[in-house]
Amino acid sequence: MRRILIRSAKSPFYAAGPPEHLHRDLMGTNIGNLLFSDASHKLLSTPRTEVISNNMRAQPTPERAAHINETYNICVIPLANAFRPSFQKSLDRLSTLIEQLTIPVVVLGVGAQGGADYNTDELRPLEPSIRRFVTAVLDRSASIGVRGEFTASYLNGLGYRDVDIIGCPSMFLHGDTFPDTRMPEPFSTSSRIAINLSPDAIPVGDIAGLAAHARARFPHLMYFAQNLSDAELLFWGDTSVEAGREHPFPSQISHPLFQHNQVTLPLDPKTWIAELSAYDFAYGTRIHGNIAALLAGTPAVVLAHDSRTLELCRYFDIPYRLLADLPAHTEPEDLYDRADFGAMLKGHNERFQRLTCFLNKNDLENTYDHGDSGAAFNARLAAVNLPPPLRLWDGSDDGALRYRFSRLREQNARAARRIDALAKKNKNLRKRLAAAEKKDKVLTRRLTNLERQVARVDQRMLARLGPALRRRVRRTQVK
Repeated sequence: MRRILIRSAKSPFYAAGPPEHLHRDLMGTNIGNLLFSDASHKLLSTPRTEVISNNMRAQPTPERAAHINETYNICVIPLANAFRPSFQKSLDRLSTLIEQLTIPVVVLGVGAQGGADYNTDELRPLEPSIRRFVTAVLDRSASIGVRGEFTASYLNGLGYRDVDIIGCPSMFLHGDTFPDTRMPEPFSTSSRIAINLSPDAIPVGDIAGLAAHARARFPHLMYFAQNLSDAELLFWGDTSVEAGREHPFPSQISHPLFQHNQVTLPLDPKTWIAELSAYDFAYGTRIHGNIAALLAGTPAVVLAHDSRTLELCRYFDIPYRLLADLPAHTEPEDLYDRADFGAMLKGHNERFQRLTCFLNKNDLENTYDHGDSGAAFNARLAAVNLPPPLRLWDGSDDGALRYRFSRLREQNARAARRIDALAKKNKNLRKRLAAAEKKDKVLTRRLTNLERQVARVDQRMLARLGPALRRRVRRTQVK
């Protein structure tokens, strides 16, 4: 049996509650990462292959590389917007590991990060790292799979030609079929609206205002958060209410969305999609938040604010609007009325065939052409008891108090050890400073004495040379 090592935060079949999810960051900082990694896992699962998650263990050590080379037949790396400044160190670590691998390495859906105008200026400092990564991958595969035309054009501009546009694996969770989009009932105060928001979209448009406007109109509005920081806020809470801290973006529990229990964060793609299936409409700046809704059959519109969202929308014909063009009072029904889901559904099969061609080119089987179309995967996943979505902790005993106390005790002990280490370091620095000051005093005295000696020498020289110089001047004047 062929063994595939896949880069993912966790296996789709591993059930972890909120404490473990947060403690180990099993979502890879964003639950959207699990959506495309789970879809990739399912896609590559055939009777002749075993897909194993690396749990984000990408230590670029010779020992780790040797283990991968000996244990696996191929390494598959699903990625999102990896070509961005904040991911440069991780990209370099991946390159270091890949350069030591002798097995094939295939990248699925990597993207470049830029603005909605497709400007690549911020990528210039990253170019050496991007070139290193792409070169290492192409040395071990037939081509590299990218998200859309923006990333393909960028890599073409760097001189790479073995680039295939395949989109994001998350859109192919069901292979060559895609769920029909439900038509919602007329929008009213009873409508269930799901909204998703990105903090990095704040400079582009008034997303806080959009959320506030929707919340005022739709009492059943739900904010689907995605980041690890959101999960930590839901699980731990904060002191923003007591401190009187407020922010228009829902980043602390003093925000009305938290205060009215209108925030949720699913911990697994299956529960995420299931939860969104009960909503009438979804919209926001999160590409995978909206893809999860579409996979549930719920109509969704992306508010595109950068290249990573825009190029996927354009490739898959996902309905979108440019965030920068939208006022805060934009109505969800207006977004829905202007959305056309026909092209997305009509072109899905062709895009899937493009993906399978890429996989075949890179010697990878897929469950739809070479397996049971994911039936075994679905059956195994159905047997897993996944936790419900995370909601705001109300302070009562939710079964995680032992973890919270233990975690706080560990953090307190770690902080105490750090304080002791810093105190010891400070003490040593004080000793070194005192020694340096003492040495400085000695050197100052020696310099003062030396200056006095030089002054005396200068005086003696002047006393000896002065008369002779005066005689020489007088003789010169006489001549």
